[in-house]
Amino acid sequence: MARRPLPSILSTGSAQIARSRELARTAADSATDVLHPLITITRGLRRLASAGRRRWAETPKDKRGPLLFLAASVILVVVLVPYGPLLAVITLMAAAAWQGRDRTPPVPEGPDESQIQRLQVLYEALVPYFSTADDPSPLYAHGGDWEKVFPEQGFDDSGRVAHLVIHYPAYFPDGEAGPRARIEQLLAAKSGRGREYLFAWDEEGNELTVSVLPALPTDICAQRFVTAPGETVLGFTDPSRVQRTLPLAFGEEQRDVPPVVWRTGVRSTEPHLLAVGQPGTGTSTLLRSIALQAVHQGDVLVVEGGGTGEYACLTGRDGVLGVEVGLDGALTALEWAAGETERRLIAANRARQAGHPPPEDTKRPLWILLDRPTTFTHLAEADGRKDPQSLLQVPLRHGRAAAVTVVVAEQFDTVDSLSDAVRQHTRARVVLGPATTDQLETILGAPPHTTPVDQVPPGRGYARLGSGPVHRLQVPATPDPYDDATSNAHRQAVLDLLPPRSTPADAKALPLPAKAEATETAVTEAAVAEQVPTAGG
Repeated sequence: MARRPLPSILSTGSAQIARSRELARTAADSATDVLHPLITITRGLRRLASAGRRRWAETPKDKRGPLLFLAASVILVVVLVPYGPLLAVITLMAAAAWQGRDRTPPVPEGPDESQIQRLQVLYEALVPYFSTADDPSPLYAHGGDWEKVFPEQGFDDSGRVAHLVIHYPAYFPDGEAGPRARIEQLLAAKSGRGREYLFAWDEEGNELTVSVLPALPTDICAQRFVTAPGETVLGFTDPSRVQRTLPLAFGEEQRDVPPVVWRTGVRSTEPHLLAVGQPGTGTSTLLRSIALQAVHQGDVLVVEGGGTGEYACLTGRDGVLGVEVGLDGALTALEWAAGETERRLIAANRARQAGHPPPEDTKRPLWILLDRPTTFTHLAEADGRKDPQSLLQVPLRHGRAAAVTVVVAEQFDTVDSLSDAVRQHTRARVVLGPATTDQLETILGAPPHTTPVDQVPPGRGYARLGSGPVHRLQVPATPDPYDDATSNAHRQAVLDLLPPRSTPADAKALPLPAKAEATETAVTEAAVAEQVPTAGG
């Protein structure tokens, strides 16, 4: 049946309403400007009338008669005097205009004394970095004028610098990371610690803009996100860093918040992710958030090395192949994942060679989530068994063509124990919690565009997808619903996102490893590498 077009009032109503509001606002502003003298006089007359009523109420009753006689005498004299009524009206209008004037104290222009002192301190601190002995007319000199180098200033309610534009000499090496980092560190220390600053360097205009970034919202809880297939929301960032927003529910109200969206699948350039942080910074929360989004699009396999049982809520759920917490279970699960990746590559390659589309079971996304896999590495070394990380080589190397995505969460103190395959193929990176600039640059591959702070809420950090920019990140609150410390609102939000449990918690949800048609297709890693160009294009 043909789809009927929407009525024009529905398709263009919002635009017409917006234009009508803008016209009404413009007309109101114009009328206010034209009628401003009349409004002022009317307000003054009202104030004079109120003052007269108060004076009459305060006058004793025995003195009201003489007061009325005096007022009548004045009115009679005014009427009899030539031009008296006209002069009386002019006097009354002048008095009303004076009484009706705007008595709001004017906003002081420019900084006050304390703010001037702060700017002078900043200026003096920048003198050693922005001046040389050979400069005949230096912009910066001890005891100099700060007004010629700080053309724009802004302060917050506490009097600290919130916005500042700085001119600097052309010979300053603003293209080098070292000198820029020293200036940024100095400005962050002198302007006030505990805040995140954004530094925008204009190398062509020799201008530096310093801005204080507002805190990212921490009241976003787990919920269904409006995304396309293959898109995963890692968290939320600043509005100026992305060109997209998502409608989110905050209790009974809705707001549009800019997300950090990670795209996976065949056409993804960053098919795998590595999250690093200290204990309690939210790496497990990030993995739970990813699992709750992935379980509605494909299959999820969880391998937890921490042994805390933070993923027990996923056990036996539809779409969850297994939640492994021991070394034996981790080895079995990852062996199956490697075999499944090989099976998908071979099946897709054979289908393409025969001129058929790939089988449906090879296109269903498979997510492998590993929390602290280095713990199993140490246990395997102690028992003389295979390192579970070695089984990730095939899913990491060929996962993009097989619709297999690997997500690894690790802590800073054991990140060096990650295998070369994990560090090489996880091009999407997330760092949560407090970290130094060197640590961020080591993990993300680039320094952040803001100054890191020492104290941040859980789930707060930075994200970088491949070679893209570094984003500030706040992970949505996705706690363990079985934790007693979880609030009822957050617990219910997570439980509402969990799929139904169709498999008993003590049953094996993981299918048997797929074997490639007995010994005829005994696949080795070299054979898989030979098939990949045809399978993945």
